[in-house]
Amino acid sequence: MSDDLAHTDPEIYSVIERERQRQLQKLEMIASENFVSAAVMEAQGSILTHKYAEGYPGRRYYGGCEYVDTAENLAISRVKELFGAPYANVQPHSGTQANMAVYFTYLKVGDTIMGMDLAHGGHLSHGASVNFSGRFFKAVTYGVDRQTEEIDFEAVRELARNHRPKMIIGGASAYPKAIDFSRFADIAREVEAYFLVDMAHIAGLIAAKLHPDPMPVADFVTSTTHKTLRGPRGGLILAKEAYGKALDSQIFPGMQGGPLMHIIAAKAVAFKEALAPNFKRYQEQIISNARALGREFQKRGYRLVAGGTDTHLIMVDLTETGLTGKEAEEALDLAGITVNKNTIPFDPRPPKITSGIRIGTPALTTRGMKEEEMAVIADLMHQALSDIQDTARLQRLENQVREFCAQFPLFAEEWKIK
Repeated sequence: MSDDLAHTDPEIYSVIERERQRQLQKLEMIASENFVSAAVMEAQGSILTHKYAEGYPGRRYYGGCEYVDTAENLAISRVKELFGAPYANVQPHSGTQANMAVYFTYLKVGDTIMGMDLAHGGHLSHGASVNFSGRFFKAVTYGVDRQTEEIDFEAVRELARNHRPKMIIGGASAYPKAIDFSRFADIAREVEAYFLVDMAHIAGLIAAKLHPDPMPVADFVTSTTHKTLRGPRGGLILAKEAYGKALDSQIFPGMQGGPLMHIIAAKAVAFKEALAPNFKRYQEQIISNARALGREFQKRGYRLVAGGTDTHLIMVDLTETGLTGKEAEEALDLAGITVNKNTIPFDPRPPKITSGIRIGTPALTTRGMKEEEMAVIADLMHQALSDIQDTARLQRLENQVREFCAQFPLFAEEWKIK
């Protein structure tokens, strides 16, 4: 960081520096978080933040947009190439706003939508009652089978036939298995519903062709640009060309004003990185690490939701340990390990307590960690969870974690995807 910030606002400088140390010295294992490249950060912190550019390339409401037009066109062309999409909008500020744009373009207030139950691994914007999606639309939710803990497509079909939703949403935020989008598409066609895929968590895996591809079967695909895609925080919409004009109008002027041109430039950088050959190797390592970490937990007696993972995350059921997800999250944080508490399917505990934790490997993989490191991490976590009242042990573990992290530097010149 520059001396300018330290001089102008020492309080914020201190916040950023402390957060930098936290990221350096702790194991970041929240499945929706990752570390972007230095190039992405450079674009995100660039002078493009100054430019107001309401509208779209070639049809702005402000002058002086010739260079930011180039940046946005690069982002659009790269993401279309990355996912094989006929149409793309890179202006949404978040994944939720991308979903909102699709809903408000093709649905009327009060229409029925059908998405995955939040308690079974879905997302707030897929119909949760506390979210706009559950307040403006009638939400019907599907879940997982109690035995397999995988999506029950026969139940999904029955719900769709009974409720005739106008839109079916595929995608999740805490579901460890691969999603068969073609089965969702078949059901959507049967009931004459639009099919939206929210691939926010698995976009990087899909880009690398390591997860079933939604583009051939979905009407709309939305995503965040961070998580496994490893870009800046933001959103995007992909769709068939016929939907493009209406979606563009919904984003601007319907929902947003001036786009964040510095973020769009950073998205373009991330998309270019994702088009490089080493990105697939990186995504393969993310999955290998998640599977290795899951096996290590199983060796130590923990139960994994759905028996394991096909993706970047695992869901650990803590019921047999006697711990709640909240207790585990707090103890692990004291040991220098950052995870989030998470409900598991059919969880008897409320969302603020939970019976499980969600663990992801994108950020660990970005640091260069591989399968052998997953064994070390699982052992550190198991030690922390074995006696969460032993504060001296947690302190020792925190020191061990700090030493371990020092072997995998961040924000250094040599820091790049292996």
